[in-house]
Amino acid sequence: MNIPMYQVDAFTATVFSGNPAAVCLLDTWLDDTVLQAVAAENNLSETAFLVQNTTGFDLRWFTPVTEVALCGHATLASAFVQFFCQHWDKDTILFDTRHSGPLTVARKGDLLEMDFPSRPPAACELSDTLSRALGEAPLQVYKSAEDLMAVFDSETTVAGMQPDVALLAQLDCRGIIITAPGDHCDFVSRFFGPKVGVPEDPVTGSAHCVLIPFWASKLGKNDLHARQVSQRGGELVCRLAHDRVRIAGRAALYLEGMIKI
Repeated sequence: MNIPMYQVDAFTATVFSGNPAAVCLLDTWLDDTVLQAVAAENNLSETAFLVQNTTGFDLRWFTPVTEVALCGHATLASAFVQFFCQHWDKDTILFDTRHSGPLTVARKGDLLEMDFPSRPPAACELSDTLSRALGEAPLQVYKSAEDLMAVFDSETTVAGMQPDVALLAQLDCRGIIITAPGDHCDFVSRFFGPKVGVPEDPVTGSAHCVLIPFWASKLGKNDLHARQVSQRGGELVCRLAHDRVRIAGRAALYLEGMIKI
């Protein structure tokens, strides 16, 4: 069996930055054990699998160890492949997902804008494990449907933090977001997901479902410019739209090939 595969760097205009995702194009769904094996073999933070349907595409995402409910950068990469490699002839693509409902991506010049659910976080207590794992007490801690979010005072603090990922993996959540006001943008963040096989994710679209409503409320504006200050780094153009968030970015094609199994 031959499976076309693309590797795309998302939330960047150039390769070797942003967040790499694999995008696999299937005729029909394969057994989940095969999908997971492919994702483990790719060993990227996410591998997206697409099957075309009558209105767009069914879409699923896998880390090297598990399927996830929502992934932003691999959705952006999937849209990039359809628009720029497969020559999708409409301005919008509808992706049907198993756990996050219908998601759309619109082509707006060189930006691809995703329409995702807003996930406003709620304040919670700082646990001893989180404090020890981060090595520094945050100003506030919040919890969303899947993640914990720790808020700090400066971009320098977030960029320089070296958390204990083994301790982070003990926390009862998908991942941990750390965030602060940005020096040259509205806010910065990093994301750690050791429990789902991703020690640090370079750029995390789904985390911005939490970050956008939080910073929109904090800063008093709905249009936001964000940066993820991981080693690879990434840029996101964000907007709060009631109970939805718009997350836009660019992408760059790194690899095109064929999986043979």
